[in-house]
Amino acid sequence: MLAEERLNEILTIVERKKTVSVQELIEALDTSESTIRRDLTLLHRKGKLIKVRGGAIALGGDYKTNDDDISIRQDMNREDKIKIARYAAGLIAPNDFVYLDAGTTTEIMIDYITEKSAKFVTNATNHAGKLARKGYTTYILGGELKPITDAILGDEAIASLKKYNFTKGFWGTNGINLKAGFSTPDVNEAMVKAEAMRHCKECYVLGDSSKFNHISSVTFANFEDCNIITTNLEDKTLRRRKNIKEIE
Repeated sequence: MLAEERLNEILTIVERKKTVSVQELIEALDTSESTIRRDLTLLHRKGKLIKVRGGAIALGGDYKTNDDDISIRQDMNREDKIKIARYAAGLIAPNDFVYLDAGTTTEIMIDYITEKSAKFVTNATNHAGKLARKGYTTYILGGELKPITDAILGDEAIASLKKYNFTKGFWGTNGINLKAGFSTPDVNEAMVKAEAMRHCKECYVLGDSSKFNHISSVTFANFEDCNIITTNLEDKTLRRRKNIKEIE
């Protein structure tokens, strides 16, 4: 395949899927990792797509109606996620009762939690395992497991949340938008997020700068309802928002 044909094919795949990993492109185009990474860098410089760690996202992808597999999202913008996760972990105080939402940034957060007296509730099986192995008192919601996001959802999960009262909670999101608030593609996932927030004193949404100005199918909280921890904001006017903490 000629270089120009390969570049056009990459753009076609990115436009169709909106978010794509390097591995997916390697398999689709039957070429090397170094070639794909070089092509993504070239297309990024030309303003044809946005290159992120582990893959690329389409330009103008304001609306997104599907979830990417957790294996793709883990590598995207990882350095920013680590900064956000480290800061968020430092917010956990002695004897906090914490809700930890499913998500790649909330998972990284577990690596930096040091407050041994805190207790945790989560709707992610992987989070529960990591917390328990570190010696934390951990409760996991019951319900239906959604493998693509490792999230436990459904009526049983919502019923489980009704008995809890959290001091702090940390959530992931697919989109952050001033008008549409915080959103996710799955209505069942949105319902669990919203219910957990209703039972939480301090709510924090963890989202790198790529999440801003994006909207998914279902809003689970208004923009003003949560504190946001992020990095490298392109829209400098957002820095004036009192509920945004930008980590340098």
